[in-house]
Amino acid sequence: MTQTNRNFRLLGLMLVLLFATSAVEAQQARPLGRDQLIAAAREIIANARYCALITLDGSGRTEARTVDPFPPGEDMEIWIGTNPRSRKVAEIRRHPHVTLYYFDREAQAYVSISGTARLVNDATEKAKHWKDEWKDFYPNRAKDYLLIVVRPEKLELVNVTKGIVGDPRTWKPPTVIFDKR
Repeated sequence: MTQTNRNFRLLGLMLVLLFATSAVEAQQARPLGRDQLIAAAREIIANARYCALITLDGSGRTEARTVDPFPPGEDMEIWIGTNPRSRKVAEIRRHPHVTLYYFDREAQAYVSISGTARLVNDATEKAKHWKDEWKDFYPNRAKDYLLIVVRPEKLELVNVTKGIVGDPRTWKPPTVIFDKR
């Protein structure tokens, strides 16, 4: 490769980096509003499908496991089905503050929702929040199936491909705070 070709490749790389940096700086100059951030979070959640549910065990250590949640409701509440005898249920009973973490590798994006979990054993809600693919996991739905609903308190997200990134100095991601109800 000639020196001229190397220079052109280097110039091309520098232009790509300049445009990428400009796009990020433009995004930082125009922060997204609450509704736009929530819409972006919904898209990441839909693309991720599964998420990690993070709880605290009896020793105060974090525990993470993959769950198959329902899409968020209008108020961003997240419903999850589980077995009432699972560790996560015991942990939520002791300490209801949890975090849900969704990751979309293709978009280089994530959503982290921290909030309060509540256990729900209501027949109507259990019928409403059911996936037929789960029938082998819960042969006796009335007894073996319990719901967890997570009411969000804080949502953080990053989506690199859409230019939704954190503060360039602190890396603090764009955040939505929800009213405590």
